[in-house]
Amino acid sequence: MLELSDVDGFYGRSRALQSVSLSVREGEFLTVLGRNGVGKTTLLRTILGLMSRCTGSIRLDGAEINSLPTHARARAGLGYVPQGRGILPNFTVRENLLLGTFAAEKPARTIPDHIFELFPILKEFLGRRGGNLSGGQQQQLAIARALLSEPKILLLDEPTEGIQPNIVEQIEDVLIDLNRKHGLAVILVEQNIKFARRASHRFAILNRGSVALSDDIGALSDDLIQSHLVV
Repeated sequence: MLELSDVDGFYGRSRALQSVSLSVREGEFLTVLGRNGVGKTTLLRTILGLMSRCTGSIRLDGAEINSLPTHARARAGLGYVPQGRGILPNFTVRENLLLGTFAAEKPARTIPDHIFELFPILKEFLGRRGGNLSGGQQQQLAIARALLSEPKILLLDEPTEGIQPNIVEQIEDVLIDLNRKHGLAVILVEQNIKFARRASHRFAILNRGSVALSDDIGALSDDLIQSHLVV
């Protein structure tokens, strides 16, 4: 479904992503791992067209998207939940959610019920400002907003970071359910190894902007974690 071939991503003249080749099949859950500063967020930003410059090939459903602007990539089927959530604090929950629909192929004026089945708290807080939600509630809002774009692939940047444990478990369950029952492909950047092992079909480890290793999740041994992830 998504294929990167020899992709470089640049911040100005600095090459932050180097010769990355990676693929995600339809309905697959891929977790991207690595120490801080190795290029995990840069990888997602490169896929989305948010870098200063990008070379190489990025194909979605067989179509080249590397020359497309970010909004066109969203329309093509890429949903994104950034690190820090990106909620508009002065917009209500309803307004934040409706923003997500504008990236859908057919923008909606209403919020479908299945969003509130996934995240019931959002229905209760529809009129509350996004900035008045807890961190966990904001993360649920950010994921719901991305889902309203009707993505083929959902990209998430450390969605469990700084979230209270009971909400982390809810978020994990929702993402696994979306992948297993609804076939939504997922690229997850995460430091939570337990979550990665539970949710993923495959993993990729980044180091210095390159893919150091990619394999089925069963191959993510404690020795690999010690070598590539432990600080």
